[in-house]
Amino acid sequence: MADSASHALPEQPSAGAPGGLSRRGLLKGAAVTVGAAALGAGAAGTAAAADASVTATAPDGSNTLTMSLTSGTLSWSAKRRGLTVVGPSALGLELSDGTSLGTAGTVITNYQHWTVDHTWTPVYGRNATVRDRYQEMRWNLRDTASHINFSIQIRAYPTGVAFRYVLLDKGTATISDELTTFAFPDSTLVYSARDEDPYNPVAPGSIPSTGTATTDTGPLTDLPLTATYASGSLIASICESSRLNFPRLMLSSVSGQPGTLAAHLMEYTARGADTVQTISTVTTPFATPWRAVVTGSTHAELVDNAELVLNLAPASALTDTSWIKPGKAFRVQLTTAAGMAGVDFAVARGLQFIEYDGGWYGDPDHSTDATKPIPGIDLSSVISYATSKGIGVILYVDRRAATADPEGLFSLYKSWGAEGVKLGFISDGTQAMTNRIANWARTAAKHHLLIDMHDDVRPFGHERTYPNWVSMEGVRGNEQFPTASHNVTLPFARNIGGPMDYTICYGQSRDRTTNVHQMAMAAVFYQPLNFLYWYDSPSKYANASNWPGLPWFDAVPTSWDESRTLAGSIGQYVAVARRHGDTWYLGAMTDETPRTLSLPLTFLGGGTYTATVYADGTPGTSPFRTPVVVSTRTVTAATTLDVAMAPAGGQAIILKQT
Repeated sequence: MADSASHALPEQPSAGAPGGLSRRGLLKGAAVTVGAAALGAGAAGTAAAADASVTATAPDGSNTLTMSLTSGTLSWSAKRRGLTVVGPSALGLELSDGTSLGTAGTVITNYQHWTVDHTWTPVYGRNATVRDRYQEMRWNLRDTASHINFSIQIRAYPTGVAFRYVLLDKGTATISDELTTFAFPDSTLVYSARDEDPYNPVAPGSIPSTGTATTDTGPLTDLPLTATYASGSLIASICESSRLNFPRLMLSSVSGQPGTLAAHLMEYTARGADTVQTISTVTTPFATPWRAVVTGSTHAELVDNAELVLNLAPASALTDTSWIKPGKAFRVQLTTAAGMAGVDFAVARGLQFIEYDGGWYGDPDHSTDATKPIPGIDLSSVISYATSKGIGVILYVDRRAATADPEGLFSLYKSWGAEGVKLGFISDGTQAMTNRIANWARTAAKHHLLIDMHDDVRPFGHERTYPNWVSMEGVRGNEQFPTASHNVTLPFARNIGGPMDYTICYGQSRDRTTNVHQMAMAAVFYQPLNFLYWYDSPSKYANASNWPGLPWFDAVPTSWDESRTLAGSIGQYVAVARRHGDTWYLGAMTDETPRTLSLPLTFLGGGTYTATVYADGTPGTSPFRTPVVVSTRTVTAATTLDVAMAPAGGQAIILKQT
């Protein structure tokens, strides 16, 4: 099996891998040309760099990723159905001693390839099963100046492409920078956002300069980063997956290269609250995170291809996941009575959790002792009552309180009977913070606790490895009452990377959308832990007849057997249908422009269905004042629904088989 086994490469398939694995040291007739000097493992530093290229092609032929070596320098490019996603772009790593791998003097020492096609079953997700199907190519390489051996792994899936670097030699290495670039075709727009800013469509070279004296500064954007192309027949989103023991990736505009973005490894935490790290020391062999480009020929297809990020992540580290049950949650006020009332509300409204947010153990800005509730909360009684009613309790913890002793803290919460932890003010960014985040997820899993991480933490597929990590924020949240345009950008941007805690604010007068728009979020967004009625108390909904949308929220689940994006255009509109059991839940949302979508129901099975339609009524003086109108009709797979939406509106539809 070639010589790579001695290097213990991560995720090395075996001959018995599912899907009929195919692998050879050198493939006759493949798109690779390698000089004899490069193939011979001669004396270090004497091999000559030979020009070569190799292309990984998705099994369905849709996506290709080409890796090239030209005069000792590495580059990559990607296409979808013949259209350029990323043009020739740089590859490479820079070490702290000034060594640049991949930029000069690189020779190929070995070539490998294989195809994989299998399915796996997530604990929860967008679909009951996930197909993992790709072609992988690997070059083992040597830097002739430093004698360092490294590898580039490239993959092409029907859903996109991905690559990563592997340092092969046994020992340690200190990485100071990643030299990857992304060169886009002319007229590409990228949807740039940093921290909790709204998305801003700009040319790659025009990302605004942001940052402070205590954060990374420059024309920087967070991931996922979505790009739209002049052709109109292509959309892509850059994400990362399997980020372990490595800093978070941002992307930066490049001076003098208006169509290019460059990798930027964060040196500060997102809010500048922790130790600065300009380098990352790792034990080798070591694989960097995957740089993934999720692609779609249509905007709707991009949303359905988001599981690429999960496919690149390590499989679940947990042998028992029976205790992991996502669901809907309600935040209660900071009293015992509010907790008890919240439990009753959760039972009545089909929710699975209540949550005590910041302040239950004192002022989180000053108290780091999260082991004692404030006098106004008899937490033991609330948890006991909740447990007796089948409702779980989630406890908020500021990261400062959780940092010192997560093992002791999570063990204590489990002994109390809590079922989850919501970590607040996460300062993702550096290698140390990546490790801390992974440790929180791992420690919570040890104590059978769900975990939800808030503030500026970005997805990297780790919910596959530790599926108790059910959600995270990392987005301009709905509690800030953003525009409808922002809301219909998120399915094609932030939500591509992973689950998103978006705190639905149904029935809030401060909403800049209609109530049905808020309702539709429960189907449109992938949010396995879904916080509902964010600013409300149970008493607001005591007269349910005043709130016709409640039955929708009562019924809608948060984990799905099947998902289909029916229509969409980033920043304008979206329609998603998701199935749980034999019932479909369809959500549609528009920006500030009223519109009607014609949606064929061909995804339905045979027979007839009752469609319960929650629609916008006559637009009010503000979007919030647009009434919810409920109707029913009989439909089949042959039906095409005309889904009319008011400005900043939507529709929410339950399709139940009769």
